[in-house]
Amino acid sequence: MNLTDRKSHFEFGENWRDYAKTVDRHRIHQAVIGLQKLFPDGLSGQSFLDIGCGSGLHSLAAILSGASAVTAVDIDENSVETTRQLLDRLAPGSQCTVRVVSVFDLTPEQYGRFDIVYSWGVLHHTGDMWRAIGRAAEMVKPGGEIAIAIYATTKLDAPWTLEKRFYSSAPTAVQWAIRQGYMAAWLTNKAVRGYNPITVLRQYHDMRGMNFSHDAHDWLGGYPYQTASADDLRSYFAKLDFEEVRAFALPRSLGLFGSGCHEFVFRSRS
Repeated sequence: MNLTDRKSHFEFGENWRDYAKTVDRHRIHQAVIGLQKLFPDGLSGQSFLDIGCGSGLHSLAAILSGASAVTAVDIDENSVETTRQLLDRLAPGSQCTVRVVSVFDLTPEQYGRFDIVYSWGVLHHTGDMWRAIGRAAEMVKPGGEIAIAIYATTKLDAPWTLEKRFYSSAPTAVQWAIRQGYMAAWLTNKAVRGYNPITVLRQYHDMRGMNFSHDAHDWLGGYPYQTASADDLRSYFAKLDFEEVRAFALPRSLGLFGSGCHEFVFRSRS
């Protein structure tokens, strides 16, 4: 199986297409806040490349944050069409380009370089994460920045990889049953730790405008799947001549209910 082949990937685009139906003013606002966390000085006048655009929500957030031009790409045609429809509806007349392109096919010669390259929770699903990160970094202008979110390494990476491989090819009814069990266990764990599950669900969309059910589906089916430690990411970008600008790194964990993402912003020195 060639893990870099679109046919071997979980159907992320179908999930994002369904999620896009839930996008409202509050979710858009939270997505903008998520970008402000990474880029507190804003994006005014900057070109923005969104690699793995998904629903298009964060391309929209970039436009609303002042980006002068946005290019959104994804390997999944459903994601591209969903992004195009979202931007046409909520940012008509903005300077946006949306294309079906794999990160492995991005080249500065064909697409130019960008002030900001953004890829949140994507490159660990490409089947060749480190090569994908390197290719994304090539798209950054000298002095420009790249923002990435990569799954943190956990002690349960191996069993989660097996689960994802099974789930991604399982019948819809089986996926539904696994998803309900996972969400129930996740909420039970929150309750045991003293959180009110109802409050947790109500506040879930405050996390970058996401949705619990769609996130669970994305997590359980997210195959291919790779992870990295914060130190490995720092070391890799240092070799590419990037300096760390901002970091939201996670501590090592068991990973019983999955893995969160290390978030980094790096700036090109050359």
